[in-house]
Amino acid sequence: MKAIVRKGFGGPEVLELIDVPEPGTRPGCILIRVRAFGLNRAELYMRRGLWGEVADISGIECVGTVVSDATDVLRKGQTVMALMGGMGRTINGSYAEYVAVPASNVVAVETTLDWDILAALPEAYAVAWTCLHRNLALRAGQRFVVRGGTSSLGQAAIDIGEQLGADVIATTRRSSNEALLRSLGAAHVVTTVGDLLTAPGWPGGKADAVLDLIGNSTVLDSLRATRRGGRVCLAGFLGGLTPLAEFNPLGQMPSGVQMSFFGSFTFGTSEFPLSDVPMQKIVDLTANGLYRGRPMRVFGLADVPRAHELMERNEVTGKLVIVL
Repeated sequence: MKAIVRKGFGGPEVLELIDVPEPGTRPGCILIRVRAFGLNRAELYMRRGLWGEVADISGIECVGTVVSDATDVLRKGQTVMALMGGMGRTINGSYAEYVAVPASNVVAVETTLDWDILAALPEAYAVAWTCLHRNLALRAGQRFVVRGGTSSLGQAAIDIGEQLGADVIATTRRSSNEALLRSLGAAHVVTTVGDLLTAPGWPGGKADAVLDLIGNSTVLDSLRATRRGGRVCLAGFLGGLTPLAEFNPLGQMPSGVQMSFFGSFTFGTSEFPLSDVPMQKIVDLTANGLYRGRPMRVFGLADVPRAHELMERNEVTGKLVIVL
């Protein structure tokens, strides 16, 4: 089969399209013919070697069809979505024509959506849905902030939040992104890299819920911008992986504000079963136009290095998708 294999750690040039053996069906796994997959910023860090030893074939999500199921649950040819479960980290991932994924991290869906649209959904919408419904317990009428709104996860969160009836505030570094964010459902757009409450465009008052996708560099400010009884969920690292040099909860966390973290590597565990996420409903809402998840750009498998370059230079917003 054809696959994008990492020759070593480094820039996009270490990614090479070569022929490798097809994976076999392992116990407890489902062998998938990959039709398309979305690219994720986590894969940049894997490629650079910033996450330690990782699999030679990257890719943490995909959509495709079942080739065989060692658990005898899914039938050959069924359309499936898969995400994480060690993909790209402890086992070879989706940058290939075939991938074997633990059954706990595969969900079957029925849809007539094109592969490129379907591939824009698994990681972004599963994570956004979990953060909004579980960590943040977001409700209609609440003021909801998405820090990093132009990212694929940010756009999914805006989409879901708007459909829930929240008053959505999206942040961006560039004012030129305002039209895009408003088209996704943001009622307010704030251009800032720092203090939310003093930023131009901030509507006043404090937030009920904040989804922080920038990471450690902004999470303390997100806490300060949240009301007593409100919630902050850290679920991204667009600002890099540098940890806080000093963190003193007694002195830096506002009283009564809850902070949590969510990482998609927990999907498929007993505490975070993928079945908890209504993927079929997400697919249906997308097909009906109520969710607006769409790829920003679509590439072929050989173009993965080029797509990595664009992600690394922050030259695109939203989801990049590879169609095989």
